[in-house]
Order: sequence, then structure tokens, then C-alpha cells
Amino acid sequence: MPDLLPALVVLSLAAGGPDRPVDHAATTRPTDLRDVVGCSHIQGLYNFTSEDFVNEGADKLLELGTRVIKLAFRDHLEGYYPFNCKWPELKSLTEVAQTPYFRKVFAKPFSTFVLMTFAPAPGDSVRYCVAGMTPADIEREKTSFRDLTRYLLTTYKGTGKTFVLQNWESDWVLTPPQTVTTNPAVQPTPVAVQGMIDWFNARQDGVEQARREVGMHWVTVAHAAEVNLVARAMEGKPTATNSVLPRTHCDLYSYSAWDTASTGPQRFRAALDYLAAKAPASDLFGRHNIYVGEVGSPERVVGSPQKQLDIMREAVQTALDWGARYVIYWQLYCNEAARKYQGRPTNDDCRGFWLIRPDGTKSLVWDYFRSLYDVQAGRGK
Repeated sequence: MPDLLPALVVLSLAAGGPDRPVDHAATTRPTDLRDVVGCSHIQGLYNFTSEDFVNEGADKLLELGTRVIKLAFRDHLEGYYPFNCKWPELKSLTEVAQTPYFRKVFAKPFSTFVLMTFAPAPGDSVRYCVAGMTPADIEREKTSFRDLTRYLLTTYKGTGKTFVLQNWESDWVLTPPQTVTTNPAVQPTPVAVQGMIDWFNARQDGVEQARREVGMHWVTVAHAAEVNLVARAMEGKPTATNSVLPRTHCDLYSYSAWDTASTGPQRFRAALDYLAAKAPASDLFGRHNIYVGEVGSPERVVGSPQKQLDIMREAVQTALDWGARYVIYWQLYCNEAARKYQGRPTNDDCRGFWLIRPDGTKSLVWDYFRSLYDVQAGRGK
């Protein structure tokens, strides 16, 4: 067994990059890594128990030791959590929160739920904003997020829990990946950029309205905008980071860090610094409002469990040293097939985005995270 702990886990409890102002009043990152380093459980290809899939995964992550979980949260959840779940027709975000699956998971001892949240909307609720937001669209988004925030603030009052409502990889919405691949010079249209600005601000305005009306009594609901092509932004190209974020006022900003996290600490840190410079400060978190919403490495693509561990240990440590508020691994069960298969996938059928493989064995990254949490819980050295 390799040495799974880094030589020193450095916790940068002040704000992130070296030139980033520190706002100590309300922005210190949690000191316990169980409340910082988390994992996604979204759209896994396999399961192991008769429990509903949402809570099966949640229980596995509690076994791991983390208290930060990332879940999909929207209507039409059949494709995200297909095993042992019977999803009703969901007409609002509040109805999603009221399903027995989410009531059960929200009662579990997690400190933070990062929810990939999309309000029901005409057409594709993930991408419709790029066609431009009408006044009715803006009001619908604002109302959806206001009502959900009211429900969460009221229902989970006094629990100490944090709910972060975020989107998914804005740059792939502005410029779909297949378009960027075939035409690297492609740029988002002005209509798409303005539509996304209006969309983010409507969601944020709804959350803020509910917080004013209900108050946050030992429970927090925050809204985040996620970007993913920060390396492209650093080249000066129009992206969500360059064109959208400076005109928003979100609580938090998430980086789905596939473009730099595995390229070495220097480039990853530079990307985090760049994002921090573009993201406005927030009332809730000041200048310390950046987190890594996705970071991962496919074991079977990179070549070995040890290689996956080496990549992830370096990336996670870099994000922690920098001061990211959360670092969320992608993910518990693999969600991407490596080839066509029938029935239950085998290890060979998957690309390897996992902590637990289809055969039930655990990855070295599982052991690495467990060792981090054990130190925090006083179970290790």
C-alpha cells in the first residue's frame, strides 16, 4: 500500500490566490476536511443494494467519511437516479426537495449539499437561457429559486446545514463541446452571453429574496455559478469566466477543473487565481467564494490505480493549498461507459471515474480520501 497521505496537508484558511484580498469576517473555510473535500453521486451506471439510489450513494459517502455531497436536483431525475427509485412528475424545485428520496438524504449527517439545480422550464432547462431570457423567463427562475430557498431555510432551520444551488459547466452551454472541438475559434453569441447573465442573476435574486424574507437561522442556502473553460479564458477568449461572471452577483463560483487540474500545480493554481480575479466578491463569503466543483481522473484511461491516485492527490492538495472552499471529486460510481455493454457493467465497461468499481472494490483514491478524513476525526496520524 503506497503512502496515501501527502507529506503535509496545508490548510489555507484565508482567501485563495496570493493577491486575493482576505475578508476574515464571514469567509473562513471550515477547518475540518470532512466539510471541505466531498464527492459527487450523479448518474452512476451501477448499484449494489435494494436501497433507493440517491441514499445508497449517500450512505457510501458517509462510510467514506465526507460530509460534503454533490447531487443532481431537478425534474426528470429518472436518468440520474434510476435504481430503486420511482420518480413522480415534478413541477417545481420545492416538489423535488419534498420527495421521500431527498427528504431522507437531507436528514443524513452531511454538512453541505451541493445541488446541480435546474428549475423546470420550457424546452431544455439547462441550455434554454442562451436563446435569450424573456421577462417571463426571468420571473420564473427567480420565483423557482425563491420558493426552494424559502422551503430549505424553513424546513432545515437549526440544523447547521448548507445548501449550495449551482448549475453545470456554463462554457459547454455557451459553446457546446462538439462545436469547440471542430472549430476552436468559435465564440458565444452576444444573445447567449446576455441570456446567461440574466439567468444567473435571476436565480441569485430569488435566493436573496428568500433569505431576506425568512432569514438564515443556523442554515445556509447559497447560489453558485459554475464555469469549466478557464484555460481558454486565460487565453483572452470570450468564455463564461470572461464574458458572464463579471456581470453577475452570485454567492459562490465553481470551477469544473478538467482543463487544468491534471496539468500540474502551477497551471491549476494560475487558473484558480484567474477565476478569482473575474468573480465578484459576495456578501456571504466575501472574496473567499471559489470552489472546485468537479475534479477527477478516469482510472482506466490514465492507465493504473496508482496513476489515478497520483493525479488526484496532487490536484486535491493544490486546491486545498490555494484555499478553495470546497473540492468535490467526480465521482462515487463511474458514469461513463468505455464501450457498449448489456446488463450490469463490468470494470472493463467503464472509463474509471469512481471511488467504488462495479465489482465492489475500492480505488486508491478512496483510501486517500479516507486517510484525510481519519486524520481530521482523530483516527489516524
